[in-house]
Amino acid sequence: MPGIKKNRKKSIHKKIRQKIFGTIQKPRLSVYKSNKNIYCQIIDDNQSHTIVSSSSLNFKQENINATKKVAKEVGKVLAEKAKKKGIEHVVFDRSGYLYHGQVQSLAEGAREQGLKF
Repeated sequence: MPGIKKNRKKSIHKKIRQKIFGTIQKPRLSVYKSNKNIYCQIIDDNQSHTIVSSSSLNFKQENINATKKVAKEVGKVLAEKAKKKGIEHVVFDRSGYLYHGQVQSLAEGAREQGLKF
């Protein structure tokens, strides 16, 4: 049963994307997690264009327990870049991941820097 977890995530993501759509006034903040890194980007779905992006590739990960801290920093950097582009409100797309751990830390970091969703 190797594909059950992946299929569950895909079905959850499909349900989320039916409800969430990013516009130029309120773009979509999308999150992706790999085994080693976390990536996020702010997307305008009308033009299918990425406005701002950030990832943990820019941060030095010293130990595996610091992943939530790194995710929070990624959220802060993304919010700072978004403010420079004039974006204050976004729609949060967790991409089928549960809202805890790294995803929650990323969202909290973005909120601390003034991004509203």
